[in-house]
Amino acid sequence: MKKRILPIFGVMAVFLLLGGCSQVNKPITSESTGFWNEYIVYPLSWLIKEAAYLLGGNYGLSIIVVTILIRLVILPLVIKQTKSSKAMQALQPEMKALREKYSSKDQKTQQKLQQETMALFQKHGVNPMAGCFPLIIQMPILIGFYHAIMRTREIAEGSFLWFDLGEKDPFYILPILAGITTFIQQKMMMAGTENQNPQMAMMVWMMPIMIVVFAISFPSALSLYWVVGNIFMIVQTYFIKGPDLRAQATGKAGGTKK
Repeated sequence: MKKRILPIFGVMAVFLLLGGCSQVNKPITSESTGFWNEYIVYPLSWLIKEAAYLLGGNYGLSIIVVTILIRLVILPLVIKQTKSSKAMQALQPEMKALREKYSSKDQKTQQKLQQETMALFQKHGVNPMAGCFPLIIQMPILIGFYHAIMRTREIAEGSFLWFDLGEKDPFYILPILAGITTFIQQKMMMAGTENQNPQMAMMVWMMPIMIVVFAISFPSALSLYWVVGNIFMIVQTYFIKGPDLRAQATGKAGGTKK
């Protein structure tokens, strides 16, 4: 559990540090230099502005459209994540047997358990870290969105529905929606595995709380990106994991059927 969660928080910390140290107070233009500005922040800023131009200057709708485009681009990674999750679910009985076989806590036994577990993963072509890939990809995009919003005057000064894109949501509606949609999306991704892996099931609750805390202080445009992305993921997960979700609803999810 710790070995899977620590890399996630490590990646988040790196990109948050990167985001905070990357000329945050300087406007982003085609003349901005540096890898971060040239290949992440400026392309996002340009894409949002171009989409807004086509949408009559509505930057809120532009962010929604760009979010959907980004989700479509990373869709293959998410499908791979889902397949890996299902493969891990299928291996749970064998992994449980290994843990029982090597139940001793001494170092030699635990090393043997790790070796046998990795051999099991290799045998079935399972990558236990595949579930982290979409998050790793999303982190620079998320921080890039923050810079694109704050460093592009047209976006930061835009408004949509009840909120200003460059300011916090005054009614906390978007942060709450971000938390709720994150919970639903995580719950759907974990369908059928909660009983088999209660430690990972804790993330179903931890992630939404973290997202709400962050979103309260973020500009509304960033929360809008997260909410729209989650809704896209919920619909996408429903179609990818439809059989698993229906099985869970009828009490026949994997691992419960005898």
